[in-house]
Amino acid sequence: MSDAIACIGSGLIGRAWAIVFARAGHDVRLWDENADAPDAARAFAAEMLPELEKLGLIDCSASDALARITPVTTLEEALDGAIHVQESTFERLDVKREVFARLDAIAAPDTVIASSSSALLPSAISEGLEGRHRCMVNHPINPAYLVPAAELVPAPWTDQGLLDRTATMLRAAGMRPIVMQREVDGFVMNRLQGALLHEAFRLVEAGYASAEDVDIGLREGLALRWSFIGPFETIDLNAPGGVRDYVDRYAGIYTDMAAQLGVDWSGEVLDRIETERRAALPEDALATRQAWRDRRLMALAAHKARAAKDIGD
Repeated sequence: MSDAIACIGSGLIGRAWAIVFARAGHDVRLWDENADAPDAARAFAAEMLPELEKLGLIDCSASDALARITPVTTLEEALDGAIHVQESTFERLDVKREVFARLDAIAAPDTVIASSSSALLPSAISEGLEGRHRCMVNHPINPAYLVPAAELVPAPWTDQGLLDRTATMLRAAGMRPIVMQREVDGFVMNRLQGALLHEAFRLVEAGYASAEDVDIGLREGLALRWSFIGPFETIDLNAPGGVRDYVDRYAGIYTDMAAQLGVDWSGEVLDRIETERRAALPEDALATRQAWRDRRLMALAAHKARAAKDIGD
């Protein structure tokens, strides 16, 4: 069928993608080198989909979504008529390159081939392939059927039209793609997480705070806001005049830390960030958005309290 998607690799990542695509109405073919893995992935979907239906997290019935997931025994079956291939095999470059070469030889010319790789650059995976223009990374934040962010990373030769098409397809499937302009080691999420983890380890290693205290700082502090607004919107809402006002007021606090990290908060980068923020939220709407943020924080706090009572800490 024209809307079919092939999930190549049926482990933790592949089975999550199968749920994402099936609940969005795509026919999903599951394939894996391990012949037992596709059936196990479908069994996992059969267990999870009713829970998602119960929580209102799918727009169809669990049985309808499950009926769209089909284990297959050959790559040819998986790729027949597929508009998109989501590769989720072992995270090793030689494995990815071999699999991509096989996929490129079989898939139709306009079929996108995307890897779920969390660290390998798409250029390294697809270099030398005849169809390298349709190759990219589509890295989910596990589990993809619960966490909508996914990193779309082009190689230098990836066709922009196919990248845009994939982003549109993901949005229609309920995902929130991060469409990168070019590749970089670690993509976006691992670089952000890595910077945070580096400082978390440093604070503990130097005896400034315990691991639990650092976790409290995120769990009961920054993460409450970050669960629905990002760091740029956070600081944009934390000063009366927005992001530039915040930098003018508070950047000095971070001067020593920024120097250690080689970061300059001023100049061109601030101009770019402020331009993006003002396009997303005019300055005269900051107070309204701040009130919205506070209502969201109240709702999130109430949810956490109910969850702690019903489920436990």
